[in-house]
Amino acid sequence: MKKTTIKAVLFDLDGVVFNTEPQYTVFWGKQCQEFHPEHPGLEHEIKGQTLVQIYDAWFSGELADKQALITERLNQFEQQMAYDYVEGFEAFISMLRQQGVKTAVVTSSNQPKMQAVYSRRPEFKAMFDAILTSEDFERSKPDPDCYLKAAKRLGASVDECVVLEDSFNGLKSGRAAGMRVVGLATTNAADAIRPLCDMVIDNYVNIERLWQDI
Repeated sequence: MKKTTIKAVLFDLDGVVFNTEPQYTVFWGKQCQEFHPEHPGLEHEIKGQTLVQIYDAWFSGELADKQALITERLNQFEQQMAYDYVEGFEAFISMLRQQGVKTAVVTSSNQPKMQAVYSRRPEFKAMFDAILTSEDFERSKPDPDCYLKAAKRLGASVDECVVLEDSFNGLKSGRAAGMRVVGLATTNAADAIRPLCDMVIDNYVNIERLWQDI
């Protein structure tokens, strides 16, 4: 492989491992229509933000008392979501494991969400050497804190890590960490995320060939 050998691959969750972003767009579309009818399309603007960031920006002040209701709705929604892998993901991570590359999930999702994932996808934990959630970070994406902690957890230097992300905040986080970044055009258009990536892919199909160029 070019540059330093890749020792660790760090995956965001939604839009990177699971094709869940369209479902979240539906959920947040309903909340935004109810509480921010004056701002059509807001559900697209908040993509990739943590729940705390969304609340601070759009559900504070007079709407602060709605946070508990939205959280309850979100928890119920996530329990019923379909956790379908992005096309080609399972073959790709199997290839990485065979090559001895360490893997981690680095997500802004919380433990209640992850318990839903584990329930629906019992094989999920065994795919990764580490799973880091919002409870593990002091600062959220686009801060590099989460990816730096993941690299340390896996015993890899930043130049030995590759980040896979779909959101602008996530891509910026990987860049700020000094890691190579692969963007998935599952949530945002390829041309929109290209300036923040070393490579853009639609999914993991045929990535074995592309992987040599990372």
